[in-house]
Amino acid sequence: MPWLFLAAAIAFEVTATTALKLSEGFSRLVPSIVVVVGYASAFYLLSLALTRGMHLGVAYGVWAAAGIALIAVIGTIFLGENMTWVQVGGIALIIAGVLALELGGNQ
Repeated sequence: MPWLFLAAAIAFEVTATTALKLSEGFSRLVPSIVVVVGYASAFYLLSLALTRGMHLGVAYGVWAAAGIALIAVIGTIFLGENMTWVQVGGIALIIAGVLALELGGNQ
């Protein structure tokens, strides 16, 4: 169950971060509202994952890695931002680090 809360938290965080770009410095109302509601929801859901037994290091590691990877992909595909192979490699290293954190905790 904590993984479902974490997945929802990541989805809200990614949505809020994307809306942050679209808010144009909080000058557009609807994206600005999405930012505030999205981040508040994300942190609430993250707290639910933590109170249901998920370890902080694992939760934050997965949150950060998934958020970085998803935002980079969204920026590239939908917002016309560029991504170099070095950046792709960096994202892969972040994901590998989170996997190591999760798998290392199971021993």
